[in-house]
Amino acid sequence: MPNKIISMAVIRRLPKYHRYLKELLDNGIHRISSKELSEIIGFTASQIRQDLNNFGGFGQQGYGYNVGALYGEISKILGLDKKYNAILVGAGNLGQAIANYSGFRNAGFEIKALFDANPKIIGLKINYFDILDPEDMETFIKENNIEILIICIPKNGAQVLAERAIKAGIKGIWNFAPVDLKVPNGIIVENVNLTESLFTLSYLMKEEY
Repeated sequence: MPNKIISMAVIRRLPKYHRYLKELLDNGIHRISSKELSEIIGFTASQIRQDLNNFGGFGQQGYGYNVGALYGEISKILGLDKKYNAILVGAGNLGQAIANYSGFRNAGFEIKALFDANPKIIGLKINYFDILDPEDMETFIKENNIEILIICIPKNGAQVLAERAIKAGIKGIWNFAPVDLKVPNGIIVENVNLTESLFTLSYLMKEEY
């Protein structure tokens, strides 16, 4: 990747490119122009070329893009050419739904265990996942080379949980708790606030109708 700063707007469009390119490959399409890609994805052809030029371009004038090659390159850019071990804390309905989504495992994200403070389920298995005591989280992180923490608990306790995991060696946090975590430099946090997303939908519907 070029030694340059890539805007978050571009980075957040990459997973969409990745998804549509996979669909093209699944449909037996191996070559596509930026114009054809724009009609499928919804970005302009110019935007697509600009985005991809941040990473080297990949297209050939008069030919377009090799779908398989571009899919592979974007996979590498997104870091999907390596495996990640993760744990999930909060084995409620949301946590279980996330843990059981096969798409994460297929992309290289392996959830190794679920943790939950409810003493009634500690020690049980839920859909092949061991439910462990959060008190044992740090030891599990260290012994199993865990890099990612997925937080699916209420906001109370999320900050302390994150701090404990970071001290144990966590490098990235996928945060579903409705709170903005304070973390040291070098720790990556991706917040997924379901309420904010729903409120955005509500606003857009109000404006439209």
